[in-house]
Amino acid sequence: MNAPTASLRGLDLRAEIDRLRKERNAVILAHYYQAPELQDLADFVGDSLDLSRKAAATDADVIAFCGVRFMAETAKILSPQKIVVLPDMAAGCSLEDSCPPDQFKAFREAHPDHIALTYINCSTEVKALSDIIVTSSSADVILKQIPLDQKIIFGPDKNLGGYLKRKTGRDMLLWPGVCIVHEAFSETELLKLKALHPGAPVLAHPECPPHILDHADLVGSTKAILDYALSSPSEVMIVATEPHIIHQMEKAAPTKTFIGAPGADGNCNCNMCPYMALNTMEKLYVALRDLQPQILIEEEVRLQAKKSLDRMLDMAGRTVGQGDVGRPVIS
Repeated sequence: MNAPTASLRGLDLRAEIDRLRKERNAVILAHYYQAPELQDLADFVGDSLDLSRKAAATDADVIAFCGVRFMAETAKILSPQKIVVLPDMAAGCSLEDSCPPDQFKAFREAHPDHIALTYINCSTEVKALSDIIVTSSSADVILKQIPLDQKIIFGPDKNLGGYLKRKTGRDMLLWPGVCIVHEAFSETELLKLKALHPGAPVLAHPECPPHILDHADLVGSTKAILDYALSSPSEVMIVATEPHIIHQMEKAAPTKTFIGAPGADGNCNCNMCPYMALNTMEKLYVALRDLQPQILIEEEVRLQAKKSLDRMLDMAGRTVGQGDVGRPVIS
């Protein structure tokens, strides 16, 4: 972990980060779930894959990824020639933790007639063991291109996988992982909130469990939630995902009211991602100063992981109709 020291006291961290950004020819990325001060200084704010692709398209020598480890690894997969730093290497993900590569490999070997559609919230090693990576916005499009008789493993998020099963009718073998943030929302407290704000639409991420999604007016990725919030005529909306996304909503639509969906006691911070919270201004400054901690990936593993990512980008880039179910090439 990259712990700031007492010597940072008194520094103008924003000015120092801007100085180092220029000196290092660095691009700073911040996921929607990061603290507002990190979002406000980033060059790009967005979803994890979109951020990695934007960084790859720049001439930056250094990528500072304010997010979690699998996101920074994805940036390294797509930009192997760039230095990628993560402000705190302990910034992991409960979905990644739920799916150790050795267990996933054994699971795949026990089901050799299945292909693996794997949610991007996983380690590089699990990506390398997968056939096609998906995001919450691309999974439905990709499923439509896979023959109906093809058996599928979906992991590591059982809630996203279950939502896709219900939406598409596809039979998929689900890995039993969950996001601890989206699992924390309370149906009882959500119903109380809906009663206080009748007519307010509920916007939910598909990582939420079914009893939350059943009350949602929109189920979509963080980007889809943001887009809906800005285009909807509703003046009040309830947001069932990590609440730091509300910062971007309030900046883009200051006249609207966005209310974070509550946790079990109606007032806890359990819906804030503890991993995302590990990144701070101080740690970002130290990471840019020392170019540590760095994301390092073995080249053979990186290339195999990139293959599954490239399949997703190829398939998600097509215009897909209901009848287009051509079999993907799996090697």
